[in-house]
Amino acid sequence: MTGYSTVVFDLDGTLLDTLEDLHLAINHTLTWAGLPEQTLAETRAYVGNGIRRLIENSVPRGTSADMIDTMQAEFDSFYAVHCDDHTHPYPGIPELLGRLRAEGRRISVVSNKTDYAVASLVAKHFPDAFDVAVGVREGVAKKPARDMVDFALSLMGEEAARDAAEGRAAYVGDSEVDVATSANAGLPCLTVCWGFRSTKQLADAGATVIARDACELMSLISGE
Repeated sequence: MTGYSTVVFDLDGTLLDTLEDLHLAINHTLTWAGLPEQTLAETRAYVGNGIRRLIENSVPRGTSADMIDTMQAEFDSFYAVHCDDHTHPYPGIPELLGRLRAEGRRISVVSNKTDYAVASLVAKHFPDAFDVAVGVREGVAKKPARDMVDFALSLMGEEAARDAAEGRAAYVGDSEVDVATSANAGLPCLTVCWGFRSTKQLADAGATVIARDACELMSLISGE
């Protein structure tokens, strides 16, 4: 097999366009808390570091940790019901994942999204596509720390860990968080430009290999 045998994917902005549902959920939460709503552009800029950071970036400076805890509980309650109202795969992604599976490559998802939402969305949109899907969970530092990637590789088994050690594994993402995650994990980063950041933002963050569409990403993974 040529190319990368093991591939770790980000979820939001890479495989799924989740922006509208995240935007609706954060605005619901802000309204519930009596705070001003934000624009879609603001939500786009704030996503990538998990739900708590999204809330922290959306509330006035000086908001207490207790208030943020309460807002996160409300966000989670709302998003659990509405996380898939408008969410959909990016063009060509289901076909790409199907081809990777057919070729026998090991593939996983590692996301700063809460684990319940990762499990729900992956099961809905990509049933049986992944060896492992990992969201934020207790005891595992979230991205850009390497811990979630290492955890996913360990769940995928010894061959995946060997691929990572021997240069046969890659990380795919759409943001500066993903560029940093891949560097921290010691994996090459295949960055996509159809997600939540512009090509310039990605280049400024250090991305050097940027795919314009799913076909180009497939070529990068397979070494064609």
